[in-house]
Amino acid sequence: MMKDTSASPETARVAVVERTTRETTITACIDLDTPADADISTGLGFFDHMLTAFAMHARVGLTLACRGDLHVDDHHTIEDCAILIGATVDRALGDRSGIARFGSAYAPLDEALARAVVDLSGRPASVISLDLTRDSIGGVAAENLEHFFASFAIAARAAVHIDVIRGVNDHHKAESAFKAFALACRAAIARDGAGVPSTKGSL
Repeated sequence: MMKDTSASPETARVAVVERTTRETTITACIDLDTPADADISTGLGFFDHMLTAFAMHARVGLTLACRGDLHVDDHHTIEDCAILIGATVDRALGDRSGIARFGSAYAPLDEALARAVVDLSGRPASVISLDLTRDSIGGVAAENLEHFFASFAIAARAAVHIDVIRGVNDHHKAESAFKAFALACRAAIARDGAGVPSTKGSL
């Protein structure tokens, strides 16, 4: 069950979403206009690190608390956190009027370089290639890091393309991907006051 306790879009681009299933219990809050120190607790240290980097470089306030079935594995926790973060972004954007809509960015981390392109189109799609060679990083399955972005895209109703262009260290490659994604999101959510950014007149 998902519960939306968002603020009115007329007052602020803030959303709070709560969701409880047999696999996870999560509360997520996002403020698209007020950067703040991220408060992330998922039970997965590396994943917390990635989400903290995302919040910092997207310049958003993000609070997320998840209690998941980590005795099974990390899949449900990562997937459901992605769903909740995507849902908060979707709700906080409201009708998406006045946003830039598109964002793209490159981000390096030492030898690794990632590229991210985001379109807040209202149509979910994702193409993700992190080029990770290890099975896991910090107890997080490599495949679930790619799955995070795909799940976010569905819940946020966005097209997300992320490629790690080069790199050797998998930690560096994953972190550069999250940072590039954050920078692209930062550009896409920016207000430009140009009405609904679509020839259709709605997103």
